[in-house]
Order: sequence, then structure tokens, then C-alpha cells
Amino acid sequence: MNRRNLIKQLGLSIGATVIGSEAVARLADGTQVYEIPGNPLHKRIDKPVTAITLGAGGRGNVYGNFAAKYPNLLKIVGVAEPIPIRNERYAAKHQIADTNRVDTWERIFERPKFADAIIITTPDNLHYAPCMKALEMGYDVLLEKPIAPTEQECRNILALAKKTGRIVAVCHVLRYAPYFVKMRELIAQGSIGEVMSIQHLEPIEHRHMAHSYVRGNWHNSKQTTPIILAKSCHDLDIIKWIINKPAKQVVAMGDLKWFKKENAPAGSTARCTDGCTVERTCPYSAIRTYLDKRERVGVFDLPDDKTKHADAIMEKLRTTNYGRCVYRMENDQPDHYVTNIRFGDNVTASFSMEAFTSYGGRRTRVMGSMGDMVGDMTELVVTDFRTGKQTKMVPIAEDVEGYKNNGHGGGDWLLAHDFVQAVAQQDPKLLTSTIDESIESHIMGFMAEESRKKNKIMDIKL
Repeated sequence: MNRRNLIKQLGLSIGATVIGSEAVARLADGTQVYEIPGNPLHKRIDKPVTAITLGAGGRGNVYGNFAAKYPNLLKIVGVAEPIPIRNERYAAKHQIADTNRVDTWERIFERPKFADAIIITTPDNLHYAPCMKALEMGYDVLLEKPIAPTEQECRNILALAKKTGRIVAVCHVLRYAPYFVKMRELIAQGSIGEVMSIQHLEPIEHRHMAHSYVRGNWHNSKQTTPIILAKSCHDLDIIKWIINKPAKQVVAMGDLKWFKKENAPAGSTARCTDGCTVERTCPYSAIRTYLDKRERVGVFDLPDDKTKHADAIMEKLRTTNYGRCVYRMENDQPDHYVTNIRFGDNVTASFSMEAFTSYGGRRTRVMGSMGDMVGDMTELVVTDFRTGKQTKMVPIAEDVEGYKNNGHGGGDWLLAHDFVQAVAQQDPKLLTSTIDESIESHIMGFMAEESRKKNKIMDIKL
């Protein structure tokens, strides 16, 4: 039985994320379905928190859609977005006044402060400057990961947040996913004894890799951030969070092996639209991905008239990187990456980021002295060595539009709920992913990348 049918059978609403107390329904012997409890520190909000969004792309719309769904909690009052159609659509959705619509983030800060918070969902290399300016002007900040492209910039944001007393919430949404919340809770309760080691896998899925890290916005690490941060700082962070011990050392290996010009098949062309003779059999065909399957077409800002979509997609494939051959891009991001980490008390973790999978969704194994856990974000199986008993835990959580089955586990809007409350109450303790908490995993990522490049074990100095 899949999770959606399971939830329907239990009479529970899809998308429900927070309730007053934990709901656990026994499906069968050894199997439980659960929701995590609502945050007891939440209070009734008399008026919505106001926010300005910098960057009205995919992530900007995730939090914008939260505001549209819960207008009593969050109201978007401004937007900075250089792509006109995104700016127009975002402004229309949130009824943003023309005076509060600008094309670049800098123009937002030319005016006196006119909202409670800034939501930063700009490209990775445009996180640091707007975050620093927002803090200087007294805004609280919801900051998309990664925090910034360099360790020093991350530390600068932390220092300024402490100096100004402003809230900086980092979008480490896995900390809010019911699956990982339950895993951390069970570990803390000693359900598998003392944790010895963790194996964690992020299967990017081969078409997702081609879309985002070969053709897409993150294809060049020098122009954005290394893939260990751009994609996998989520994973380093969640490993650290569930272990709950300081990281001590890291060693990493990996490289760009496949998406290179020497691997281009005979008959291939610069673009999939240029008469490539192997396009129909290529697993990375842009025509198959975007036109035939209509996957990940949100980046194209398609017209409202669906009858025009096919022509619009083909025009994008003829004119943008999304139509180029994956073997002929200026990409440098590794397509496989292995990171080993030693934490306090000699707990070890092995993390693999893999492009060449047919599936997405993170997989985790936790080995303890008295039991183990095995999970794939749709279920967590806990085995007690002492009794031999197995318990299967099935979380009720649905990813928001655009992130279904992509490994966020329902954490996006749960983070948004806590951020709104933290700003309304001016209490960062309502968040588990403040910059104070999240910076350590970024430092782990920077050290992993240095280890990979230098072929040496790196000490992690916090």
C-alpha cells in the first residue's frame, strides 16, 4: 500500500503537518503511522508577519505559496525579481503594490524598512550581500541554503546577526520533516542504544542531475557554489542534527566522471534540437525530459495558454542551456561524491551523493549498540536487538508543489510556520535551523570540498 492510499484509509488529510498532540494510528502489528506534534510555543498571531521576497523563482514561490495559503500568518508586501514575467506573476498573486516591485535586490534597500522580514531566495552567489544589508536595516531573514559561497561570508552573517539581534533562519528544511524529527527523537530516547555510525545516501536521480547541475543554474561551481553545498548541505546538516555531536574530521572523494565531452556519443550534436541521431535513446535528452515528459518546466516561465507550451518549450531548448547536450556544457560539478565524517565520541558517518540513480528520496541507516534504523523518508524501520522486534514508522507528510518525492519530506511549510512564529514573537528558539545551529554543517561542507581537492583529511574547526 502506498503512503497516499494508507493516509486515505486512515481518514487523515493529505498535507496536514501540525496538530495539537502526536497522532499515532496502528496500521498492523509493528506498523504505525504518525504526525509530529505542533510546536507548543506557537501563539495566536493578531496580524500577519510581513515579508519582502528577493527572488521569485522556485524557492521564492514555495514560501510565497505558504503566504497565499495562510494569509493570516504571512503577507508578502514586496518583491525583487529581474525576470519580468516572474515579477508580474508574483506581484499579482500577492497583490503587491507597484511601488513595492523592483527588478534588483539592491533597490529594496534604497527605501526605509517597510516589512518585518526579508525572504532571500536569490541565486547562491547573491545570498551574502542582501542578507548583510537586511540585517543592517533591522530585518529578520529567512535565508535559502547555502548561507553564502564562502566560509568567511557565513561567519560574517553569523557575527552580524548576533550584533544586531536579528533572526536569521536558514532553510535547512529537513530538520522540520516529520521523518527526520522522529529519527532524532528516537535516537535521543536511546531506542537503538548508543549510536555508532550512520550511512546516508542522497540519490539525486539522473535527470535531476542533468537539469540542475549539468545544464542548470548550478552547473558551474565557480559561479555558484560547490555541489556539496548547493545540493548536499541539507544532508550534512541532517546527519549532524540527528547525531547531535560536534564534527571533528572529514575526508571526501569524488569527481566529474561522465558529463564530459569525451563521453559524447557518436552522432550527438551541440543541442538536442540540432538533429542529434541518438537523441531518442539518450537518457538525458532535453526533448524527452522537457517536451515529452514535461518535467521541471517551471524554469521556462511558460505562458498561461497551455496550447502554446510545446512551442515555448522548444524555443527554450533552442536558445538556452536547457537544450544543450549534457556532454558539451561548461559544467564542473562532481557527479559522484563520497564524504566520511568523524564526530565526537568517535561516531562515524558516511555520506554519498550520487547522480546515477533511477530514483530520488534520501536513504538513511543508523547503527546503534542495541538496534538499528533503516529508512527512505517514506518509512522508518527500527529493530531492537534485545527483543528482535521491528517497528515500522510511517510519517504523514506531503511535500509542497514542485518538491513531491524530491526529498524534502514536508519540511518546507513546517519551517515557514516556525519562522512566522519566531518573527512574531521575536524568539529564535522557535526555530531549529537558526544560523547559529546551521553554520556548522556549512563548515563541514567547505572542509569536505577542500579535502576532495587536496586529497587529505581535514580537521573541522568551529
